[in-house]
Amino acid sequence: MTRITDTSSTLVSPEQLASMMGTEPLVIIDTRDADTYAAGHLPGAVNLREIFTFLATSNAEGLTALKDNFAQSFGNIGLSGAETAVFYEDALNSGYGQSCRGYYLLTWLGYPKIAVLNGGFSAWKAQGLPVSTEVPAPTATTFPSTLEGADVMLTKDDVAAALHTDIKLLDVRDIDEWTGESSSPYGKDFAPRKGRLPGAKWIEWYRFMKPSAQGPVFKSALEVQAECATAGIAPTDTVYLYCFKGARASNTFLALKQAGFTDVRMYFGSWNEWSRDASLPIETDAPLLKPKAMPLALAA
Repeated sequence: MTRITDTSSTLVSPEQLASMMGTEPLVIIDTRDADTYAAGHLPGAVNLREIFTFLATSNAEGLTALKDNFAQSFGNIGLSGAETAVFYEDALNSGYGQSCRGYYLLTWLGYPKIAVLNGGFSAWKAQGLPVSTEVPAPTATTFPSTLEGADVMLTKDDVAAALHTDIKLLDVRDIDEWTGESSSPYGKDFAPRKGRLPGAKWIEWYRFMKPSAQGPVFKSALEVQAECATAGIAPTDTVYLYCFKGARASNTFLALKQAGFTDVRMYFGSWNEWSRDASLPIETDAPLLKPKAMPLALAA
């Protein structure tokens, strides 16, 4: 089976997706909550909310459970390897990257055909495309077990080993989490510790998107590269991403991959796992710019 690695084909517009419907086998996956899905969704879309809600730990047992759970779930909705999996959420700036979390999980599992609706359900509606309330009955199949997964998953041990090295550790959480005012998007004290990973750089995940007539969409490759340059990160760097539970970082993962970054991996357990292990170091001081050393010629 040929593995699609050209991520420029991963992001599809509403018009492209409408054209794909009926011309090739698709499984369209709505990652929103059940009530929102029931109020209206893309025709033929199945609802799989656990794309967003499933929490994982990065030890061997946790990753095995993650793999087994989603192999079962993806098989139940009809992914056999022949179909293109198309994920969407409401809008790219309001669903915390949940559709991209689906893209990341299938990338990790080695699935060959993955797409994300650029702009989400809001962009679909903005184009006047059809919306349905009918709930399809997908034909369950066996998710392929012979796929070669991609090396994009990091454990907390991988991240701990990368601290204070040349690897670029990138925090993409919201600003109140980065500054240590809050521990998570679910409440200030949801996690036991506030702060950030030592030495991490920060680019808030929203910065990889821009407004359009159809709502927020991903920035171009050059624009994404420019955003990363502000944090000293180049497309040739090894980049380790994290957020709280791997959703917003999945949004950034896709943004960086489509922008030509060659070695991007994600700590899926993210702050939700790291903050709960008191033996792991964190930074809690105000994230102020450290002054550069004065050249010797000027200091004399």
